[in-house]
Amino acid sequence: MATTLKINGKQHQVDLPDDVPLLWVLRDEVGLTGTKFGCGVAACGACTVHIDGEAVRSCQVALSDVWGDVTTIEGLGSPDALATIQQAWIDHQVAQCGYCQSGQIMQAAALLAENPDPTDADIDEAMQGNLCRCGTYPLIRAAIHDAASKLKEA
Repeated sequence: MATTLKINGKQHQVDLPDDVPLLWVLRDEVGLTGTKFGCGVAACGACTVHIDGEAVRSCQVALSDVWGDVTTIEGLGSPDALATIQQAWIDHQVAQCGYCQSGQIMQAAALLAENPDPTDADIDEAMQGNLCRCGTYPLIRAAIHDAASKLKEA
């Protein structure tokens, strides 16, 4: 069945079964491979994207259940104009293997949109569903605080 999605500000028409996970629509059909497959059961957060600004696990959202505009890591910023949270990730050298980082950044961006001045406890609670096997959690927290500070200055 043909479905039209707005992804990163652009309309995309896909002809796929309604039960195909959004993750595979993004990666295989639209070619946006920044969103990663991690576990397939919404337990790791590697596939986190935004739907109408809400952080969701795209592996568990069926195509027919997409309720609004989708933003992926590719739509958060651009190589020439990184989002503040993306720049903070670089400044704090958060990524080690990097596999989980697009999901981490998308979750952090949703947190900052909802709570522009998060405490350590707020960050820990918001980020608890995003796993990093490299253990960069202290760097993630520092990057989120830095981005929050820079967003307040802007």
